[in-house]
Amino acid sequence: MNERRERVLGAVRRATDGVAGVPEVAEHLGVHPNTARFHLEALVSDGVLERVPGVPTGRGRPRVGYRARPGSARGEVRRYRLLAEILLGQLSATSDDPPATATAVGRSWGAHLVPRRTPSPDMITRDEATTRLITMLDELDFAPEPVSEGPTPPDRVRLRHCPFLELAEPHRDLVCPLHLGLMQGALNALQAPVTVASLKPFAEPSACVAHLTPARRRRRTP
Repeated sequence: MNERRERVLGAVRRATDGVAGVPEVAEHLGVHPNTARFHLEALVSDGVLERVPGVPTGRGRPRVGYRARPGSARGEVRRYRLLAEILLGQLSATSDDPPATATAVGRSWGAHLVPRRTPSPDMITRDEATTRLITMLDELDFAPEPVSEGPTPPDRVRLRHCPFLELAEPHRDLVCPLHLGLMQGALNALQAPVTVASLKPFAEPSACVAHLTPARRRRRTP
């Protein structure tokens, strides 16, 4: 949730009866009512808020209010890093091979996250597969940059930003294999003619580098 929507949610929760209308939220944030309505409706779509029909007071439609959905977490502070630390610690303690397990988890999620639009994934080209991989990594805030030598297709992807840097530093043996698995799983799901052979953490002063290599062609099932 972005900062603006956190503030919108906070305005609703601070309302006297827990229900706030568009005018109140707009005034609290100092924004146009249409802007407030946009963010309120986005929070409704996300399942964070719900609409509350107002009581008719005369002509026209009754005012619609918004309130936090029952059972939603109170407060605006989230401890996702602590949750991640707990899960990584559990993985380390329960797996016989934590890096391999992290890679396998990454492959599963990579297959789920990669954008797939072509009805015939067997026909995907290396360039298209790389483009979709870059799109996925960009959406995850890795700031990816494809790198190639001359006119050849990219043979590396430079990851200029690590969205999990605070976790990667103390848990590099888990977080980096997880990133490798994300990329491998995405390309495998696309049945791409390319895969990620390795990921070199901090191979450059300000970037990790993923190395691409041709993938083995899978035999079609008769």
